Amino acid sequence: MTTLAAIILTYNEARHITDCIESVRFADFVIVFDSFSTDATVKLARAAGAEVIQRRFDHYAGQRNAALAAVTGRADWVLFVDADERVTPELAAEVRAVIERDACAGYRIPRYNYIFGRLTRGAGWYPDYQTRLLKAGAARYDPERQVHELVLLDGDEGTLCQHFIHYNYDKLEQFIRKQQRYTAYDARILYEQGIRPKPQNYILQPWRQFWWRFVTLKGYRDGWHGARLSLLMAWYEFRKYVLLRGLWRKQ
Repeated sequence: MTTLAAIILTYNEARHITDCIESVRFADFVIVFDSFSTDATVKLARAAGAEVIQRRFDHYAGQRNAALAAVTGRADWVLFVDADERVTPELAAEVRAVIERDACAGYRIPRYNYIFGRLTRGAGWYPDYQTRLLKAGAARYDPERQVHELVLLDGDEGTLCQHFIHYNYDKLEQFIRKQQRYTAYDARILYEQGIRPKPQNYILQPWRQFWWRFVTLKGYRDGWHGARLSLLMAWYEFRKYVLLRGLWRKQ
């Protein structure tokens, strides 16, 4: 039978890790690839029967590539699952079926995102495809994309029908912290590309971001929840150009 490894990347995920491991028990073995958590993540993972490998975190692409290397020769396929995600029984069955057919080098999986406790269908959070089911030896992560990782496949990519369940952001404070990190990273990328902010960027880019998320990506279907998310993302688009200006001024 084709062997499947489920890999969960963690750092201080004590709240989620046990339930996440329970949802991937259909895999032949489960590896928790940990970045030296300071909470009970490792203890709980071992208690749940997972193998634990620890590596200092450099960036997401590096961490995932290291995890792939750790299962080379041990598994035919790898399913990456974040600690705050769950694999449904329906998705588990579909994963098992497609790896036996062996038609593609990787598969993207749609996600249901719960943000502030609410299933979010618009504003860019659905279907939110993630390329996470990878054929061992035929997939790697682009080291130049350290955030919002990009999978490079030696072959075709397929798409599954069943969903991850993603408990994305519990509270507004958590959302703000993560968006601040993403915004700083995106501003740095623009700076390294030699892009300078123009006066109109501070108005037009946030407006375009809001319109794209609320109208084009149908954030309006989520009512006030969708409007708030669209406004927040517009604000961080504005912040991106403020940070970009600061980088050029430092130079």
